[in-house]
Amino acid sequence: MNKTVSINLGGFFFHIDENAYQKLNRYFDAIRNSLPPDGKDEIMNDIESRISELLSEKLKNDKQVVSTLEVDEIIEIMGQPEDYRLDDDEPTQKSNTYYPPGYTPKRTRKFYRDGEKGMISGVCAGLSHYFRIDPLWIRIIFILSLFISFGTSVIIYIILSILIPKAITTTEKLEMTGEPINISNIERKVREEFDALGNKIQSVDYDKLGSNAKSGAEKLGNGLGKVFSALFKGFAKVIGAFIIMFSTLALVGVIIGFFTMLFTSSMENSSFYPYADGVNYTSLPIWVAGIFGLLAIGIPLFCLFLLGLKILVENLKSIGNTAKYTLLALWITGIVGIIYICITVGNEISHEGKSFIKEEINITQNDTINLKFKYNNYYDKSWESGDGFRITQDTAGTNIIYSNDVRIYVMKTDETMPYLQIEKISLGNSISEARKRAEFIDYNYVIEGNNIVLDNYLTTESSHKYRKQNVEIYLYLPEGTYFKPDSNVKYYDRTNNYFFDLWYDSENLYQMAKDKVNCIDCDKFKKLENEGLEGLTPSHFASKVREELPEYEGLSDEELINKVLEEHPEYREKINFENEDYYYDEDDHNTLDIELNGEEGHIRINDKSVNISVETDKVSVETDK
Repeated sequence: MNKTVSINLGGFFFHIDENAYQKLNRYFDAIRNSLPPDGKDEIMNDIESRISELLSEKLKNDKQVVSTLEVDEIIEIMGQPEDYRLDDDEPTQKSNTYYPPGYTPKRTRKFYRDGEKGMISGVCAGLSHYFRIDPLWIRIIFILSLFISFGTSVIIYIILSILIPKAITTTEKLEMTGEPINISNIERKVREEFDALGNKIQSVDYDKLGSNAKSGAEKLGNGLGKVFSALFKGFAKVIGAFIIMFSTLALVGVIIGFFTMLFTSSMENSSFYPYADGVNYTSLPIWVAGIFGLLAIGIPLFCLFLLGLKILVENLKSIGNTAKYTLLALWITGIVGIIYICITVGNEISHEGKSFIKEEINITQNDTINLKFKYNNYYDKSWESGDGFRITQDTAGTNIIYSNDVRIYVMKTDETMPYLQIEKISLGNSISEARKRAEFIDYNYVIEGNNIVLDNYLTTESSHKYRKQNVEIYLYLPEGTYFKPDSNVKYYDRTNNYFFDLWYDSENLYQMAKDKVNCIDCDKFKKLENEGLEGLTPSHFASKVREELPEYEGLSDEELINKVLEEHPEYREKINFENEDYYYDEDDHNTLDIELNGEEGHIRINDKSVNISVETDKVSVETDK
């Protein structure tokens, strides 16, 4: 049984057994003894940070204890100190890794912002390292893209400045340039930075305006870079907080929805279960579809949440490659499941099937067909019409699907006798299955003499599943046939309004004409009155009449209003004549009554303007010359 200790390495805590701790400690001592005094602390900090990253990648979770096996693997990657001693007289360096002759190891690079060589935030300099080209060309491309992309490149630059981290540590700088991260390169990089710093100090002492001094533009760029960097960081924090808030709320909603679906769809006694079972287009249980949805939607939201945390907390520990690949596999599973469900649902409703019933209406030529709808007192007492459904029980206690998706169309026929055609319609994965499901629709109607009574609903057993079952009724009438619908037919009538326009006051007598249905006793202005005429100006009133009554098309406003007022003089009180000149035809009227709200009025007679003023004892009338 080995003792374990807790250590802080590179800003992260690790549990490590005693033997591994001693071995790692000896390794650090050996490195420290092999380094020159200049920059020793900086080199050790970078080495510790790199080893901390490697340990984090190897450990599966925070509770796992680091053993000597992991330490040996880390040392193998980093190399022994004696293999990387830098000597001023020996510019080349050895490596403890063997490569065959002529083989060059592949270097992997990471995209970082280069703050040292960058002009603003280091994005272009970082891209130059990643693609191994001169940063000047990257900057030229960005400048040219300002004119080509209409400013989109600025947004891209800002986003990259927010999301791409800056190379700060020696390890990150080596990753940026694609160099192996080992003791040799870390030591070399740190010594190069110290040498560069020393050269700058010497150049300031001897020649402040030497060749290494930055130009004024570079200084301005660095100053602006600091300002933009601060703004970008602040903006990034706000974006990160918003991402966390949005992803958290959305993820909680998805989880709640999943568990609600899980419990309600798996318990047969729940009120939701019949609906879930009725609309299930697949052979899979509803809760399986819920799992697919949770994986397909929840995992991206979780990754979005981690992204927000990463923006807010720069040193946030990664979840590890194992967790990443597991989440990716689960997400792909969810997507595949959703695609399967979508394909299955599309197949289940890809075909339409119908069941026809045709029945003649035996009446004489002078008979009038009386048409009405009725509801069922047991199921519902409303006249609602729609394409929805609900699950209920019949008198025997059997679960049934109840729907008001019933429509009626009035059509003309060349046959001598009127007839009723009932079409029961359903969807399915084939025409034969859809037709079979349509035949199971229960719909009732009664024809007694010249009276037709239609149900306003349909039913079918819930075991047949809901596949948008509906009923379409076609009333075919020969020319000259009279019929009278009751007031409830208007809720279900879907006939083209030009052919048969059922008025608001629908209990009228209609006759099938040559090309449309005519109303025999309709008050053609009844519909206008129901829509409201109060306060309309003359021009608005005329437009309203033309819209609802096509026979008034072609008349001017004044002709139309004069004609309407002849038939309905009571409309004079409803039309607002105050805000418009009213064109009045004196040829059709001998007198004109004018009521003035104030002391002045204005009318126009035969294109002559007449001004009227009222005083205490006289009325003055002036006309245009």
